[in-house]
Formats: sequence, structure tokens, C-alpha cells
Amino acid sequence: LCCECGQAHPLLDNHLYNFQDEVDDELICHICLQPLLQPMDTPCGHTYCFKCLENFMQEYNFCPMDRKKLSFQQCHKSSLLVRNLLDKLLVLCPFKAECQQTMQRCELEAHLQNRCPGFKKYKSELQRKRNPISKGKEESPAKGDTNMPRDPELPSGGSSLVAESSGAAVVSLGTAEPGLVNPAFEETEEGESLVQKTSLVAETTTIEIHREDPEEELGMRIVGGKDTPLGNIVVQEVLRDSVIAADGRIAPGDHILEVNGVNISSVTHCQAVSFLRHPGPVLHLMVLQEKGFSNKTAQQDSTSTSREVIHVTLVKRDRSEPLGIKLIRKTDEAGIFILDLLEGGLAAKNGKLSRNDRVLSINGQDLRQGTPEAAAQIIQTTESRVNFVILRQSGLQLGEPGEDGSTSNSSSSSSSNGGSPVHHRRRPDQNHYRRKSSYQKKTVAIKKEPKESLGITIGGGRDNKNKLPIYVTSVQPIGCLFRDGRIKRGDVLLSINGIDLTHLNYYEAVSALKSNAASHSVTLKVLEILSLNSPEPSLDIREQGFSWSPLWITWLGLPSYLHFCQDIVLSKGNLESWGFSIVGGFEESKGNQPFFIKTIVPGTPAFRDRKLKCGDEIVAVNGVPAIGMSNSELIPMLKEQRNKVTLTVVSWPGSLV
Repeated sequence: LCCECGQAHPLLDNHLYNFQDEVDDELICHICLQPLLQPMDTPCGHTYCFKCLENFMQEYNFCPMDRKKLSFQQCHKSSLLVRNLLDKLLVLCPFKAECQQTMQRCELEAHLQNRCPGFKKYKSELQRKRNPISKGKEESPAKGDTNMPRDPELPSGGSSLVAESSGAAVVSLGTAEPGLVNPAFEETEEGESLVQKTSLVAETTTIEIHREDPEEELGMRIVGGKDTPLGNIVVQEVLRDSVIAADGRIAPGDHILEVNGVNISSVTHCQAVSFLRHPGPVLHLMVLQEKGFSNKTAQQDSTSTSREVIHVTLVKRDRSEPLGIKLIRKTDEAGIFILDLLEGGLAAKNGKLSRNDRVLSINGQDLRQGTPEAAAQIIQTTESRVNFVILRQSGLQLGEPGEDGSTSNSSSSSSSNGGSPVHHRRRPDQNHYRRKSSYQKKTVAIKKEPKESLGITIGGGRDNKNKLPIYVTSVQPIGCLFRDGRIKRGDVLLSINGIDLTHLNYYEAVSALKSNAASHSVTLKVLEILSLNSPEPSLDIREQGFSWSPLWITWLGLPSYLHFCQDIVLSKGNLESWGFSIVGGFEESKGNQPFFIKTIVPGTPAFRDRKLKCGDEIVAVNGVPAIGMSNSELIPMLKEQRNKVTLTVVSWPGSLV
């Protein structure tokens, strides 16, 4: 909590106060709709908070009210009289459970530091919170109490598949993510197969993050979770000037495998957010980072005395049918290894291949010194029968028994496709894609005094980077909407007094709300988010010190008329891949699911373009809608686009941690 105002807000944002009385409209900032803080006057006669105006002028060169040309250097501090009037506004102590005092706004900081029993209690509890973190470092996560929520379905003692399948810190992902247009394999213009002598390399790294303030945001946005098609937790964005940005080792596209020794590669999105928001001065993260393509040569074959050779035949119904096998190459051992079998895929249903099996040959072609790309080529060009000869070490079978015939499948990936080494197989009873959520439209009509404010703050707007609809970020304890009680934080605002808000930018929405709030009656139409079957506790208790915004998973179920689609045009050379992987698509067991970008490979066209992000939803390819397509239908369409492709995407902001 902020030591000056006693409330949670980002370090660079304005302080928050609970005012005892309705504040005169002349003392309200027309940007944040709150009483002015460090007021600044413009040459055209308007007054705004210093920080509000500074942030606005970084993007625009006009006054928010009359749109006259303006620069920040032309503005100046308001008069001493105005500043004194603002400082004397009466506010309530934010710790109302322990302290009911009222004071002038300028006196609140001294009250909190010297006299408030509530703030003193908060600081004591904060100090006690730090001890379990340091104690937990010396205990096994499987035995010790991590003070974090655990997924009841998380395998006991589970570690990342990187550790299970390879002792090396570096693995080569020669095949792509589920649904990826294989980044290391393309066909020539003449249709001849070309196996590039490169592999996609990924490296696991343990990163120690230090925070002077244990409650400070890490400053990154995440997407994914076992309850989404992405499966893993993926970094979507690193915010400038944040703790993570200052450290410099984590980048968009990294997969987060562990937090303080706890495996989060198979937890829900909400649980991952809780883990990463857990306070503490030191945070240990294990991440998997794709490093792009490498020309590493295979090392000499290693031998073992406890291995057996097994012959397995898989029969494809047609040439394009996927096998659902994820292949890797290790740095400490020559050849190709099975990293995972995608549930519902042909190999998983057959049940004879297992994780960590080494592929010796496919259809008689020797792959003891081969690459995943070579295996992909053989599988893709085979019409029907795919004959594997594999080497299995006794006691190292990592497959999960009892799941043969499962119809659950994370994606309909092509047979050459692979995936992230931390993608656990999903059990058939786990939720997949989005949690069951419904959105209830409601109309709120209230009577009010003309000068009475609505008492809400908002976020979003079509000028926002992610083109979000307008939503409520807080309902202040003053104003008519708090008294009415029907408008909640997170509600999406559709209209006010018949004026459509869904296509407005932030400042237009603020203006519309403010002008209509001056009337005796206000009618708001909103979309209320109703989350069903959500086993996770509310994250509110973990949002101390975090600026509130809806979680990424919340946006996924919004009705399509609130989506904002944008076209992203990528260009590449003949022998390049597009450089991104996809998951999702139509499956018989789950019906239509959106396609999502799972990974973006460094050094590729998608990476260089910088517009596509992990977690983006693909709506169309070259104007052809993707809905209803299976993974195996969309992949060939992407491969056919030799030098240029237009992706229509919806981009939702990841959850802030």
C-alpha cells in the first residue's frame, strides 16, 4: 500500500482518497474524474492533475477538453489558493475497520505514519509475511508450505518436462509447437523436400529477481494456463521501467516453468497469477527461452546396458493426418527423442510410444544421428503406414498409463509438430480453453442530484493499445453508483442514457459519462461478468499494490461484437518460416475453439515485425475466417502463403503480475 495515501495504486499513478463529502465539480480533473492532485492550468483555461496531463501529453498534442493545440511546457501550476482549497478537502482514513478519523487531505500522510492503528497493523503483518518466504527456501515445495494455492490435480513432486526428459539445460526443439507451421522445415517452390540443417533451440534458465519493496509489481503480462489452449504460462509483454525490465533477462515469449520451486507448468491461469503476485523480496523463476535456430552438430551416440528396442507401426488414414508426436534433440545425447504425445492424437491412442523414447529409424531410414526436421519430413511424406524403431531405457518410461483412447486433445497438430518441453498432457476431465463464463446484460436506472457524481473510475477505450471496451476499474465510496450497489468493478459499460460507449476512446467515454451524469436520472447498460465453476478464490486479496485490471482469461469469453480486429501483414523469404506456432481449432470432442498464437521464434518474420504477440487470437487468414477450421486445415493454408500473409487478430492484454 502507498505510504502517503494508504491505498493500492501503481507507483507512478495518482494517490487515491476517500472523500467525506461530494467534491465541487470545479475541483475535479476531467481526465481521471477525481479531485485534482498537483493541479496544472492550461493556457486555454482548463485544469488537470499533473500526472494525468503529463501522461496525456505523451500521446497527444491538444487539450483534452477543447482539443486546442497544447504542449506540456505551456502549462503551469495552479494558484496557491486552488492548491490550498484542494489540500483542505476532508478525507476518511482508508483503514476504516481500525480507524474512523477524518482529516484534511494534506494531513493524511502524517496521520498514517504516526497515528493510524490500521496502517501500523498493516506494516506489522507485512513484516510477518516475509518470514515464510525465506523459510520456504529451505523446504521442499512438495513438503513445505509455500503459502500459495496449489492445483489439486498437479502431480506430486512434478517438475518440468525438461528435467524429466533431459538432464541438459538446453534442448533443441526441432519440431514446432502444436499447430506450428514447422519453423525449421519448408518445401521448395518446386515441391521438393528441403531439410534445413538447423534446429530450434530452447534453454531453461533459473532467474533470481530482487525487489526492494516485496509488494512491488514484477511488471510483466502473462497469458496461458492449463484451462486455456496455450497450456503453459507465457510472458506476453514486459513493461518499461519495471522490476523485470530492469533485470533484463526475461523477454516476451518466455515460458515460466517454476515460481520459488513450485511447478506452474500445469496450473490454471488464475493460480499462476496468484503465484506470481505473491509478495517477497526475492523471487526465483525457472523459465524456458527460445533462442532461435542453431547449427549444432549431433554428439556421439551414448550407450546404456538397460535398454530395449521396440517396433511400433502407426497407420494414417491419409497423408495429412497428424500423429501428435512432439520431438526434440538433446545436447548431451545424439538422435531424436519423444518429448510428449498429444492427447487424442494417433500415437497417444495407439499407446505403444512413450515419452523419452529415442527414435532409431522411421520407415527404414536411419535416424540415430538424425534431426527432428528429418523425422518430420519422413512422417509428412508417408501416405499410410509409419514404422518406428525406438530405443527405450528400462525404468524411464514417462508416459501416463490408462489414457489410451482419450478423445481429449490439446490441438490437431501436424505429425511433424512438436511443442514446448513443459506442455504436460491433459487429463480428459480437465477444463480446456476458457472457463465457463457468461455475460449478463443489465440496465441500471438511478435518480440522483444534478451535482452528484457517478463515483466510478474507468479503463479501456478504443484508443487503448489493445482497443478494449470501456470497463469499470473502481466504484468509489462516494457517489450514486456506490450507494445503488448494482455496478461492480469489472463491469463493461455499453451505454449511458442511450449513448453507445462501445466504440469510444477513453477520453470520449469520460466526456460522455461526465456530461450525462449532470442530469437528474441516469440509465446505464452494462455487461456483467459471471464466472461459473471457478475453483480459484478471489484474487482481490492478492491485489494489494497492484493496479486493477481484468485478468486475460476474462477477456476471452467476451461476445464477438465487442472484439476489435486488426490486420497484421507479415512478409518472408522463400526459405523462411513465418516463425509462430498456433494452438486451438475445431475438434470433435470440443467443437469450435479459437486459434491462439503460442510462441514466436526469435529471428523470424513474426518476431521482427513486433506486432504479433503470444496469446493473440487469429480470426482470419488473408480474409478467410478461421472459425470452424481444424488445426490441420489452417496449417496448409499458412504454408501456401509463400512471401506474404495477412493475419486478422484480436489482441487481449495479458494479466499483470
